[in-house]
Amino acid sequence: MSVIAALSVSVDGYVTGPDPSPEQALGRGGQRLFDWYFDGDVPSRVFDGFTLSAPSAEVFDALASRDGAVIVGRTTYDHSGGFGGASPHPTAPLLLLTHRPAPEASAAQTVAGTIEEAVARATEIAGDRDVAVMGTGVTAAALRAGLLDEVTLHQVPILLGGGTPYFHALSEARELERVRVVEAPGVTHLTFRVPR
Repeated sequence: MSVIAALSVSVDGYVTGPDPSPEQALGRGGQRLFDWYFDGDVPSRVFDGFTLSAPSAEVFDALASRDGAVIVGRTTYDHSGGFGGASPHPTAPLLLLTHRPAPEASAAQTVAGTIEEAVARATEIAGDRDVAVMGTGVTAAALRAGLLDEVTLHQVPILLGGGTPYFHALSEARELERVRVVEAPGVTHLTFRVPR
């Protein structure tokens, strides 16, 4: 079991455009980060409605099929309308990491207060599958706690000039080990292992 993060990111390091909000979750221009989900003719085996290029489908489905539980941060949750009361992943239950009063959660959502608690609970739920972290705050918390094993950047060739940075400020430099690089139309998939 691994704890993994995989997000679309601009060349200048943003996962949303400027001014993200509940009304505009991806900020101004941020939707461009996800065009690669729909720019091919290979249907995803995991997510209905995604038609990717062949190389992107291979990378995306390999990652998505590993997920046994998803931990999401409160800002991502709120900006995504609570995912309509369900998990953003079609088969992996959602755990919400929040320090604020919990929203009314559906049966698919469990609320946890610390990253350590969230990862422990997600690991129980995931069984022999991986735990995915979703959102920049959760990714940073897992990295700081020494719980993050793998990071994939789906790097899109755009400079957004602002927005939500993928990685929050770190107290010290962290070395990553490159595992894989896959070039695809409109995106380059970069996977790194996080040494502990």
